[in-house]
Amino acid sequence: MDLQVARIGKPHGIRGEVTVQLFTDAPEERFEPGAVFRVEPAAQGPLTVSSARWNKDILVLGFAEVPDRNAAELLRGAQLFIESDDTADNDGDAWYEHELVGLEARVGDDVVGRVSALRTMTVQDLLIIERSDGEEILVPFVEEIVPEVDVEGGFVVLTPPEGLLELNLPGSNQAEPGETVSGEDEDDSAKKAGES
Repeated sequence: MDLQVARIGKPHGIRGEVTVQLFTDAPEERFEPGAVFRVEPAAQGPLTVSSARWNKDILVLGFAEVPDRNAAELLRGAQLFIESDDTADNDGDAWYEHELVGLEARVGDDVVGRVSALRTMTVQDLLIIERSDGEEILVPFVEEIVPEVDVEGGFVVLTPPEGLLELNLPGSNQAEPGETVSGEDEDDSAKKAGES
């Protein structure tokens, strides 16, 4: 089975190193020098790890096939896969981005959009849901809000708290500092203040 273990980020320095976003709980084992990865898009691989080091909490990799920063820049966004029968990285409650992208996002019987990405964060992961109008919604990828993931059925079930799906959308009723939410203009507010 192919497992996605990382996505390549931006170049680091001038020697062809890159930062990576990890999708594995065992980076020290997965990214030893000499490890070979299948790459998507396929034209950019395979890639062989020549060096691996931590820069604070970010893993920085060098590849034998990537001699300089220009070549590293071309890898941005590429996904790294390994062939593995080991299920340690996927315990049934863990999902990889390539399994989730394209799944319908449902609230009850209503389809509210499709999963367009998975953003892995330090505290909790976020599902990026693209609505039919093209707007994106960020949904915490926790069991209370995403209780069901059915890859074979092609959907995820959401049980969002009230207002979550409207957050950060244009036209949502969130007042900017100094604005009124009720729809009153400043003259109406001033009149009422004078009447009291």
